[in-house]
Amino acid sequence: MTEALPRRRFLIGAAAGTAAVTTAGAFAAPDLAVAAPEAAPQAPAPAAASAASAPEYVPEPMQVLTAAEAAFIGAAADAIIPADDLSPSGSDCGIVTYIDRQLGGAYGAGARLYRSGPFSTPQPGTGNQSPLAPLEFFRAGIAAANSWVKATYGKELDGLDGPQVAEALKAMDEGKAEFAAIGSKPFFNALLQMVMEGFFSDPMYGGNRGMASWRMIGYPGLPATYADKIETYRGKRYEAEPQSIADFS
Repeated sequence: MTEALPRRRFLIGAAAGTAAVTTAGAFAAPDLAVAAPEAAPQAPAPAAASAASAPEYVPEPMQVLTAAEAAFIGAAADAIIPADDLSPSGSDCGIVTYIDRQLGGAYGAGARLYRSGPFSTPQPGTGNQSPLAPLEFFRAGIAAANSWVKATYGKELDGLDGPQVAEALKAMDEGKAEFAAIGSKPFFNALLQMVMEGFFSDPMYGGNRGMASWRMIGYPGLPATYADKIETYRGKRYEAEPQSIADFS
């Protein structure tokens, strides 16, 4: 593969529904120790209507992701959502911040997951078969992915150029990347799910900065009452400035 992951393929997959591969259901069942956290990094720059018009942004500190983990996710997000005339890049849209906040909360701790075993090799339709909480799973997966990428390309994911990042992610997506104790395809599926969530979610959760994805697809956001606009826009395209949950707080 010699170019970034096709943007249209990502958007079609997202539009089809993020429930196709849930993060919890994608976990493998390794017995891995959780990597020790490093110094907390800072989040990437914010999103705007386009990469060229991105405003100044004060980076937010990470809650649980280490510098290496945040860099990995940023590189992967930018390969899946490259900056173009449709939107800023994935990292500029705040996807790293979104994933950090999700993994730093109750979801990341596995608050609603059954984790008492017994655990077996996951089969289609069996759902989560891992003793790891989502944060533990992502931490182990990123470590395994960077180890494989470094052995294959000589650098970790964030040190590669765009075509190499896309090539490495494609190998994970196809299950061809050999991770030590965790499946590369389940890990990639979980990562892709979180990237899609971060790109399309309400900005109050840290992603979709500047409501970039909503502007791109013409989604108005929270408002859901249109009875008074039916006659005005009959036969016309409805266009409105998108509004976040935070705009009504």
